[in-house]
Amino acid sequence: MSTIKKAKRFKKSKAGTYLSIGTSLFGAVSVVKQARQARVDHDRLQLADALISAAAITTGVLILVRELRSMSGDDVLAGD
Repeated sequence: MSTIKKAKRFKKSKAGTYLSIGTSLFGAVSVVKQARQARVDHDRLQLADALISAAAITTGVLILVRELRSMSGDDVLAGD
């Protein structure tokens, strides 16, 4: 099996999904730092950028959580 196929299979696995969630949450740390600095500098444009980035990260994590729930079909909390 080629390396690309292995990477695609890993990306669709539970471990790959957990890794994606962790990576996204790690990116949230820099967004929080950016927002704090923008507030200190009273820079509304930087603050808006940080808030939009935070919204994008939140949406991405929620999509990954939904995928994770769909992988475990016997999940009572999934509601499906």
